Amino acid sequence: MTAPVLRARGVRIRHDGSERTTPDGVGLEVRPGEVVLVLGPSGSGKSTLVLALNGLVPHAVPATLEGSIVVDGVETASTTVAELSRRVSMVFQDPDAQIVTGTLLDEVCFGPENLLVPVEAVLARAEAALRQVGLWERRHENPDRLSGGGRQRLAIACALALDSAVMVLDEPTANLDPVGIDEVYAVLERLVQTGEHALVLVEHNLDAAIGLVDRVVVIDRDGRPAFDGPTRSVLRDNMEALVGMGVWLPSAMLAGRRLRAAGHPVPELPLTPTELTALLDTLVPPASAVPVGAAAGSTEIDGAVELAPAGNAVSVRGLRVVKGRSEILHGVDLEIERGAFVAIVGTNGAGKTTLLQSIAGVAAPPRGTVEVLGIDPARVDVRRLARTVGFVFQNPEHQFIRGTVADELAHGLELQKTGPAEIERQVGRMLERFGLTAQRDVHPFLLSGGQKRRLSVGTALIAGAPVLALDEPTFGQDRERAAELLDILNGLNAGGTTVLVVTHDLQLVADHASHVLVLDAGRVAAYDRTAAVLASGALEAAGLAPPPLVRAFRAAGDPAWHALTRLADLDAPSASRSPAEEAP
Repeated sequence: MTAPVLRARGVRIRHDGSERTTPDGVGLEVRPGEVVLVLGPSGSGKSTLVLALNGLVPHAVPATLEGSIVVDGVETASTTVAELSRRVSMVFQDPDAQIVTGTLLDEVCFGPENLLVPVEAVLARAEAALRQVGLWERRHENPDRLSGGGRQRLAIACALALDSAVMVLDEPTANLDPVGIDEVYAVLERLVQTGEHALVLVEHNLDAAIGLVDRVVVIDRDGRPAFDGPTRSVLRDNMEALVGMGVWLPSAMLAGRRLRAAGHPVPELPLTPTELTALLDTLVPPASAVPVGAAAGSTEIDGAVELAPAGNAVSVRGLRVVKGRSEILHGVDLEIERGAFVAIVGTNGAGKTTLLQSIAGVAAPPRGTVEVLGIDPARVDVRRLARTVGFVFQNPEHQFIRGTVADELAHGLELQKTGPAEIERQVGRMLERFGLTAQRDVHPFLLSGGQKRRLSVGTALIAGAPVLALDEPTFGQDRERAAELLDILNGLNAGGTTVLVVTHDLQLVADHASHVLVLDAGRVAAYDRTAAVLASGALEAAGLAPPPLVRAFRAAGDPAWHALTRLADLDAPSASRSPAEEAP
């Protein structure tokens, strides 16, 4: 066995101004060619740990570091970040945090140039890296022209160009569509196959990562080490403990757990959609399995669907949006009924965020093209717009303007002239709801990625707007917090709030959305009830892959499985069981 290229022992980190130590006593070893996944609930210290691997903690991020981290024979605590960058490359959770130049090619060249790599080698590395992530043909463009997912691929190319022994990736696919995710993991797989590089990965999308990961290190809610070992044994042997921690797990494992709880014989939990399909072929489908049909009361109009008129929350007519010299949305027509829970999906660059921002008035649409509950976002004053539409940015930091978490939550209420006692009551309620009570007086920028996301959602919810527009609301959340947030949105939706969500998480779409809007190159490709869209092939036609569970169900031999799309569909007992067998 080769010697570790990275060894961390007893790592304890406390950020300046914080009373908590996260991580608290964590250790790990990583060998060349090995991929180690770091799992843990939001706020457990995963991102802090990986920032310490390249010396940003404590050299650039004020914090106290105890324990030791040695990378490629060098102690990080006593080595400059510049020197460590030869040994450790980093892909941040937010790609915008590391983009500094005016073209894609310059950006990828920037790191090797600063390490005094010869010019010929710099250009060769840059071309190879950009080709690997599918951006070579756009090398002369400004990074600002890329979608969020495109900028994440650019960040990965920058890390590849450094040719370091260890690559650390903090949520590298968070902003990518399913096809982009597959492309990134294909790149990473080729990288580790050489045996020359080691990867340390923080990732919530275990469906994509599970086939690549060799070992899993789990940090608990308090930042302490919980489990460390081979992927399959850590996940399978500690399934219930991991569920209790609220960490993300492969969809196939969660499906197997549901099937087992419903009384189906599941000797070994599946980890991948292929393994889940093999399991399904040994089981009798649930009694509730029914064929998926089109939504009742809907009519096809030019490839989209106009819903039965129950009163519309959002009307869009001929919406065209131009940014720079490019038209992003091409004459979008759309009617969203009140009380719908709409998931807006599409590949990177399809125009999802642009459409959401236009509806919410964050980026003012052309006058007369959008109407939200009787108001035109392009004409109405800011206060009335905020009372009508609550908006959550894709990047939470883009909306923080106050010095503490509590003040950030209070801001919207203060604009509406709410009394101090009522503000205090609502702020306290929101802090508790989103698990941020202990961070009440912390600056929003000092929160973990997951905590920032929860705060951003809280600021949108607290004013009680009848329409909520959220751009990737579960990004950066652990499974438990994401479930809590979705429960909140489901509850608000059940009470009449119209919810619009841009997301790349198609399993979230299948499990929670009442309707799906598919955008393809700035046009509406489909709009219908969720089950109908999933069954129609509209996702595939727009360049998207169906959710992992849908793929597994469709591949099963018994057609009865093909009707299922959600984890909740697996809760029913099998159709062949007798009433006595179904009794608890």
